[in-house]
Amino acid sequence: MFKHSLIAVAAAAAALPALAQEVVKIGHVAPITGPQGHYGKDNENGVRMAIDDLNAKGITIGGKKVKFELAAEDDAADPRQGTAAAQKMCDQKVNGVVGHLNSGTTIPASRVYNDCGIPHITPAATNPKLTQNGYKTTFRIIANDNALGAGLAIYAANVLKVRKVAVIDDRTAYGQGLAEVFKKTALGKGIQVVREEFTSDKSVDFSAVLTSVKSSGAEAVFFGGMDPQAGPMLRQMAQLGMAGVKYLGGDGICTNKIVELAGSATAVANVVCAEGGTSIEKMPGGKAWKERYDKRFPGQFQVYSPYAYDAAMVLVEAMTQAGSAKPRDYLPQLQAMQHKGVTGTIAFESNGELRSPDMTLYSFKDGKKTPLN
Repeated sequence: MFKHSLIAVAAAAAALPALAQEVVKIGHVAPITGPQGHYGKDNENGVRMAIDDLNAKGITIGGKKVKFELAAEDDAADPRQGTAAAQKMCDQKVNGVVGHLNSGTTIPASRVYNDCGIPHITPAATNPKLTQNGYKTTFRIIANDNALGAGLAIYAANVLKVRKVAVIDDRTAYGQGLAEVFKKTALGKGIQVVREEFTSDKSVDFSAVLTSVKSSGAEAVFFGGMDPQAGPMLRQMAQLGMAGVKYLGGDGICTNKIVELAGSATAVANVVCAEGGTSIEKMPGGKAWKERYDKRFPGQFQVYSPYAYDAAMVLVEAMTQAGSAKPRDYLPQLQAMQHKGVTGTIAFESNGELRSPDMTLYSFKDGKKTPLN
């Protein structure tokens, strides 16, 4: 009987470290369903990789060993669903959030996170208005549209020698914001904006818009929107005899999937798109990280997953520096962060913007996304 008691005590003691392990929840919100689901799944994959890497390291925070768990929500790229998802994160008392993907969901969600005091880092939303509300809980880990839109306009003027351009946007916060920056910079560079049109982020038929653009004599089209619209638009441009017209856009169209959506490599031959950050080949840890990603999630890489990975890592580094996973405790460390990540060195300005962001332009050569700089 005594021997059995000792065995029971020993077994209980052995179980104590597991019982004492603290769970830290990292939230992620993006569209997982719908036409933009491939972006959201890519981002979520990045966060999953970060959580697995952190758990493999056996991280301790404030002297306690912790286990990291993913709390994921689908916002379907819809602003109302985005704020509802953000409220779920608050209700679950997650320790930090990576998200959202779209500016149209991230901007309203940022107020929710501010009100409940949870830091969130977007790896993808680029509208400059996101950081203009003064929320101390809002951070962006990628260049904003001021860099992307201006960079594309300068390239169009100086390299492509475009004189006439048509501007189309999808009426979202992202699409409109990017188009406005492009238009302003293009006009300043002497480019004539001969048409301004708009569509929606649900449209698939662009025949009326493109017929108007064709009649304007535009040498290039700038599209502020995402690849579910850009792909069919490029296919329809080819059908209308506009295959020689340059097609410019931001990170929303700068995906591997656009070739599939456009129907052929020929349809994307005139695309020039811009992304915040450097190409994955030039990222400090990009090549090795991408090999690991592709092994685990074959064929799923799009654009933002390295940034989502780094965003999760930055949140946890701030927690370890603070010795606490409580948002109010680690927020000062997040604001003063200097993190060497896969995408580069991450440090934030006082408004939550990334300090010294990079930008890369891409084209599609033989259907393969290729950096131009």
